[in-house]
Amino acid sequence: MRAPDDENLFIAGTVPDALAALASHGVGAMPFAGGTWIMRAPIRREPQAAFYVSLDRIPELSAVDIAIDRIRIGACVTHSRLAAQLAEVEPCHGLVTAAGSAANPAIRGMATVGGNLSTWDFPAADLPPALLCLDAEVELATTDGRQRLPFERFLATRRELRPGTLLTGVTIPRRPVRTAHARLPLRKAGDYPVAIVSLAILLDRNGAVEDASVAVGSVESTARRWPELERKLVGHPLDPETARVLAEAELGAFTGRDGVEAPGWYRLQVLPALMRRAVDAALRSQS
Repeated sequence: MRAPDDENLFIAGTVPDALAALASHGVGAMPFAGGTWIMRAPIRREPQAAFYVSLDRIPELSAVDIAIDRIRIGACVTHSRLAAQLAEVEPCHGLVTAAGSAANPAIRGMATVGGNLSTWDFPAADLPPALLCLDAEVELATTDGRQRLPFERFLATRRELRPGTLLTGVTIPRRPVRTAHARLPLRKAGDYPVAIVSLAILLDRNGAVEDASVAVGSVESTARRWPELERKLVGHPLDPETARVLAEAELGAFTGRDGVEAPGWYRLQVLPALMRRAVDAALRSQS
């Protein structure tokens, strides 16, 4: 990819500036942050955008704000910075694992949260299942104003967002849950996992599961929750082997996607073992 010149690159200093630049150039304009997906567009035989709007000098998009009741992550925060800043923050064990194990160190140092979430045709992304479990909300901005969307709704509609819409951040509530993220990469798949299991578990005072959120990524075209398994977990002690058995019984909830790195049946086959790993990690994490 050739480097954008002054005629097709605008470096925005504020969100309104970025939105105005995107609007003025219409459907041919694209936001630019880490650039890891855009740089590989020629490999995917995708055309370059006619105009890019750089976002990395907008302060609010690069901030991680940690409050008592919630955490806000700016869209331009990189995976490596996210993992570093939330390493000791509850309840972020699963999210930190997702950010800190995605791709490889070079990519993690450049790839942003916003870019990862906005790339709708990347089924193997690590952040979506981790954020699904945390009841995250996505912040979107247009020239008409700002809105928040539940993360699940964002995943379902991100492909249809109108041109010029900018993802500005993600907000997650802080709850006393145990979280974990388990992934299975294969050598021939490069850095991408063939299956992902993320979870957030709330235990009652007796150690039984009071509330469960389980999300699966890379198995289908988009990450999604596993409500059938969530219901089975509630009311029982959290146990890795029990969780594996329950997951095996509920594999019919998914239709595995075939890909060059792994067939669909294999993606399903490994889910119970990943569920066991995730529960074991959640039990070892602090609530």
